[in-house]
Amino acid sequence: MKSMIGRQEAQVLAYAQMRRLQVVRAGDLREPLSLTAPQERKVLSRLSQAGMIARVWRGVYLVPPRLPLGGKWSPGEFLALDTLMATVGGTFQVCGPNAFNRYGLDEQVPNRLYACNNRLSGERQVGGVTLMFIKVADARLGDTETFQTPDGVTAVYASRVRTLVDAVYDWSRFNGIPRGYDWIRGELKAGRVSPDELVRCMLRYGDTGAIRRLGLLLEREGVEDALLQKLERAVKPTSSPIPWLPRAPKRGPINQRWGVVENDKN
Repeated sequence: MKSMIGRQEAQVLAYAQMRRLQVVRAGDLREPLSLTAPQERKVLSRLSQAGMIARVWRGVYLVPPRLPLGGKWSPGEFLALDTLMATVGGTFQVCGPNAFNRYGLDEQVPNRLYACNNRLSGERQVGGVTLMFIKVADARLGDTETFQTPDGVTAVYASRVRTLVDAVYDWSRFNGIPRGYDWIRGELKAGRVSPDELVRCMLRYGDTGAIRRLGLLLEREGVEDALLQKLERAVKPTSSPIPWLPRAPKRGPINQRWGVVENDKN
């Protein structure tokens, strides 16, 4: 243990680990360790600054199950995320680059964990874990899959089909177009998602622009017209077509059915 960690810090770690406390909150240590509120606040702050516990939120800390080797410790990313969301009373699902990687769409391993949620926005740090929060309305959360992490935390991810829809819907945030189009084609060909699933999910979680683009994509893929009509009914005819490739020049033939400039054909 580092020499800068004194007797009170050692007592806090020993007590938390003896009691198997994974989360310590302000007030938990005062009576059992005979600490005043200022003493408790200072000792938790010193342990956090030394990297031996991780500050989650004001007055909330994660504690390692045993003394960390070398004095430094950081929680797993899902433990950090789950604890923070439980602290603020939020609902979340991992999305974007992490979901792209989980479902084998993108080989790049993100250096932060992206989570759509209904409480926080922006970047947060918990120990060595960087969390990127995207605040959305409650209605935009859903269509998820879960799995257990090695440390026993339930990780909640956007489902495979929802991840594909988000690649098109939130293309500017996640760099989802045009690569999202290729992902959808590949997943359809492999049978991992169906056109019906894509249409259902897009109608629930997409916007007009994303619905138009998916409609054109599925039309190009030869999907049956009855499914295309479901998408078509959700959008109105427009005199302001959107580009198929948002970052490319808006030049090319206009698909009147979907109101999309096919600027991949210019």
